[in-house]
Amino acid sequence: MTGYGWQRTRGTTGPRRWISSCRTTTTVFAACSAVGASLLTGCGVLPGVAGGSREPITVMTWAPDGTSATNAPGMPALAKAFARWVNANGGLGGHELTVLTCNDHNTPVGASDCARRAVKEKAVAVVGSYSQYGSAFMPPLEVAGIPYLGGYGISDQEFTNALSYPVNGGQAALIAGSGRQLAQDCDQVSLVRPDTIAGDVLPTVLNAGLLDAHRAPAADIRTAEDAGDYTNEARRALAQAGADPALVSRIGRKAAEQKAHRGCVTAVLGDRTETFFDSFRRVESDGQKVRVASVIGSIGQPLLDRTGGKEGPFEGAYVTGWYPEADDPRWDPMKKVLREQAFGDNAIDAADAGVQTTWIAYTALKKVVESLGRDSVRAVDLVRALNSGVTVDTGGLTPELRWRFEDMLGAADFPRIVNRRVTFQVVREGRLVSLNKGFTDVSSTLEASAANG
Repeated sequence: MTGYGWQRTRGTTGPRRWISSCRTTTTVFAACSAVGASLLTGCGVLPGVAGGSREPITVMTWAPDGTSATNAPGMPALAKAFARWVNANGGLGGHELTVLTCNDHNTPVGASDCARRAVKEKAVAVVGSYSQYGSAFMPPLEVAGIPYLGGYGISDQEFTNALSYPVNGGQAALIAGSGRQLAQDCDQVSLVRPDTIAGDVLPTVLNAGLLDAHRAPAADIRTAEDAGDYTNEARRALAQAGADPALVSRIGRKAAEQKAHRGCVTAVLGDRTETFFDSFRRVESDGQKVRVASVIGSIGQPLLDRTGGKEGPFEGAYVTGWYPEADDPRWDPMKKVLREQAFGDNAIDAADAGVQTTWIAYTALKKVVESLGRDSVRAVDLVRALNSGVTVDTGGLTPELRWRFEDMLGAADFPRIVNRRVTFQVVREGRLVSLNKGFTDVSSTLEASAANG
């Protein structure tokens, strides 16, 4: 996505020019009528789309771009690439796919504007999008009956609103998994997180994971999500984790290491996680080493590559993710589409969790539309199919997805989570690799968090 606002993207431009001529010029219309059935396909049928009588489908994908906090331009860019690919291969069950994109500017007003534009443009779904302002974007969608399919998982409303159909367990599942992952190695954990509504849920969920292993609750260190320096927060995190540089200067490094607990520091600040760890390393260089950790979306392969790989500051860090690591062959179908339809688009990184979530969301959309077999598809048709139990196979990137009532977690804070699995990863030689084989189910930790929240 470039710039601000919204755009409409069609997968094929040639037929649109021919259709326009047919509609606006009677001479050309007569010519179209005279040439017979072989050329009538040029006056209203998308090449490669079976039948030709099915109506186009319009959806929207939004994400913040060009902001001082988290940005996710790869998500709308992937959506447009998917549209080009699917339209070149018969459409969605014979329907041409039109994708609208929107920049929510990482503000409530921007999120609301995007949602209202989706309603105005008669989108049948919002797919694979990122916004932390669910309270701003869900009401317009709810009034219009438009489903929110496969959002990134950053806002509470994605896991409580009846028109939201998540494909992952959101930040809650990541933090629950992170607590369980850190509990294996850490006596004391410091959590650095944004002082926002979305950030407020994180300590309770992390602590539920730590308490599973009888660890102490984490120190909760709140901060601005768009700060340019986190030196004070880094010092507090080290001190709370039992790695106070003042202790080292007083009794010496060796004695301090023997005295201190095994400390861990985890930061969940989106794009500003890199800024935090820059500050953290400057402080830590004078003190005791601790294990660092985060979750996918705050640390990912693009960040590791950008900060020096195996020589960078994140070597050895624990990272909790939703999906298999980026080098897993299960991502090959997505990478093939990107090679064919988005070659040279620097906004799209196949290792980015937002891009991956959007791919899974559009995979789900394709499956749901194909299951309908209808000449026209409305928002209400998608909602009925999703509620009635259509099953989405994502090729092993997630468990099979299904959004019936009985498939949902049912915990008070996250009732609509249907995918409760996460992956434990570690940075080795500058690459994110699996720490454990397969997925880890964090259902019990999420339920405990909801009960104790």
